Amino acid sequence: MTTSLDTVVIGGGAMGSATAWALARRGRDVTLLEQFGRGHRNGASHGTTRNFNPGYADPDYVAMLAESARAWNRLEADSGELLLARTGVVNHGADPRLPEIRSALLAAGLRAEFLSVEEAAERWRGIRFETRVLHMADGGQLNPDAALPAMQRLAAGLGAEIRHQARVLELHVLDDGVRLTVESGGRTEVLSARQAVVTAGGWTTKLLAKVAPLPRLTVTEEQPAHFDIMDDGARWPGFNHMPGRGDAYGYWRSPVYGMHTPGEGIKAGWHGAGPVVDPDRRTFAPEPGQRAALQRYAREWLPGVDADSLTDISCTYTTTADENFILDRIGPVVIGAGFSGHGFKFTPAVGRILADLATGDGGAPAIFSASRPGLR
Repeated sequence: MTTSLDTVVIGGGAMGSATAWALARRGRDVTLLEQFGRGHRNGASHGTTRNFNPGYADPDYVAMLAESARAWNRLEADSGELLLARTGVVNHGADPRLPEIRSALLAAGLRAEFLSVEEAAERWRGIRFETRVLHMADGGQLNPDAALPAMQRLAAGLGAEIRHQARVLELHVLDDGVRLTVESGGRTEVLSARQAVVTAGGWTTKLLAKVAPLPRLTVTEEQPAHFDIMDDGARWPGFNHMPGRGDAYGYWRSPVYGMHTPGEGIKAGWHGAGPVVDPDRRTFAPEPGQRAALQRYAREWLPGVDADSLTDISCTYTTTADENFILDRIGPVVIGAGFSGHGFKFTPAVGRILADLATGDGGAPAIFSASRPGLR
């Protein structure tokens, strides 16, 4: 027996939850299918901190930043949850884009100011600075572990069906929609729907390889860590640090990002430097070389932490060749993928865009097209 539905969202991480919430607010019939249980740690949408980093100059991203800032406020008001700790974010290091970022943010009504090394060190003594700092006061830290349940709860309250431990085994495109084979509770069922929104993270290619012409998506296992705080009096913004040139930076794997995670320490990690993995065969174990390099970074640049006392973290990135997202529709399949380690802050805007694509109410900026040049 086949159950007929309107819209199925496949993948209940951040983007799928936001899409279900956006569709339910429009009065649409939506079913969200998540292959794992509530609060799982198998993808990219877990933990209690993600930086809301406003450090963008591209107008499409800046517009999404402004929209997302308003939408996170709305989600907090609607859910009664505190989701965004507004600590500010500082970007520093050898990044030539900082003046352009500052100008773009100010034009969009977002705060951005340059501080000298001395001014930054006085405010945030737990971090060492060698270049001037771009301080973005509207930045801060988001809480995925609170945000996902909040969006799902609100969506369910508006009529959405939220199903965990419902794994989509197959997806087929039909003349009038899609057909899904779903494994749930030890049994297999067949669902048909007018359309599907696929927000499956690292499993996107596995699910859609035979369905839609996808660009290459690279899944990596990233391994940041929480470092114990030594300086209890230090204040901590979110931070992003670009490497300079020369031997002193030879051990760096990539730019570094970080933030304070209350109760767990200072989170720091390399950006997109982890090994390529099959998301169904992850070890969750840190790679020793990267771990040692991150400890060295902490010793040299984070005087407020104990570099020898850390707790490893594991998550995934699903990355496109240009690190821009894929937000597109191919037939009855809407695709949200390739968030490349910088998507979480945009979650509400992405949910709105994917809902627009599903309902025909609008499209996505061209930079997010699945067929844009240079992605293969």
